[in-house]
Amino acid sequence: MRPAILKTALGALIVLLLGAVPAQATSKPDTFALPNGFQPEGIAIGGGPYAYFGSRATGDIYRADLRTGEGSVISKGPGTPSLGLKTDGRGRLFVAGGTGGDARVIDLRTGKVVKSYRLATGTAFVNDVILTGNAAYFTDSANPVLYKLELGRGGALPGEAVKIPLSGAIQYTTGNNANGIAPSPDHKSLLIVQSNTGKLFEADPSTGVTTEVDLGGETLTNGDGLLLSGRTLYAVQNRLNTVAVLALAGDGSAGKIVKRLTDSRFDVPTTVAAYGNRLYLPNARFTTTPTPDTPYNVVAVKR
Repeated sequence: MRPAILKTALGALIVLLLGAVPAQATSKPDTFALPNGFQPEGIAIGGGPYAYFGSRATGDIYRADLRTGEGSVISKGPGTPSLGLKTDGRGRLFVAGGTGGDARVIDLRTGKVVKSYRLATGTAFVNDVILTGNAAYFTDSANPVLYKLELGRGGALPGEAVKIPLSGAIQYTTGNNANGIAPSPDHKSLLIVQSNTGKLFEADPSTGVTTEVDLGGETLTNGDGLLLSGRTLYAVQNRLNTVAVLALAGDGSAGKIVKRLTDSRFDVPTTVAAYGNRLYLPNARFTTTPTPDTPYNVVAVKR
């Protein structure tokens, strides 16, 4: 066969084969189910195409493959919530324990709890967690305090947590207070959203002193999970079924809401994580009475 004819025949065969592949096989689902009754809250996505979700009902950790939407429970919970989640690049998942008043570190390879920390006794709502270069910080929506796990060489876990009282501009009141947490763009401070007032604060990670971020009169009422990407901050406003997109000053002292993302599939999303050009959000469905058969899902939207 002549080279030109062979090239044409091969090209036709490739086109034929590609045409035989269903379109959905090469694209990631933009909606996928979680187990019935799961009651999701937190989400974390590591370096690979896997998302991790925590159950506020049982504390179970569920892993889903973003390429297919399929997944399974990889770590059984203690019967108390798993709320905010973050992975650390060392195969560990840091978990905020909600009303359990604790934090847990889970080995993602085995699903076993590497270490558990008692952060508070009595009333507590350990809500979210952020990892910086050398520490993990947890918010408590019921108590004006940050809990810090100072990491040692190679990410070594400490024996106990350090309590850092929050002071300055933030004032705790009735309802959910400090909730989502993220680093500032210059990584010199921490950003904390106060759900009940809709205010955004910078907190000194060493002293806990807070200053209010100037949002030009805008608020982030029902603010929940935060995600920083460069100088863009994504803030989930759960019961408003909205993600506010903010352009921040380099030092995090001021910001402007440049747009709000909404979607008909939102059903009280709580937290957000990014993979590629997509944002993934679990629907917590706070306005739906939970039962063992209540369906839950995750939706993806373009950034």
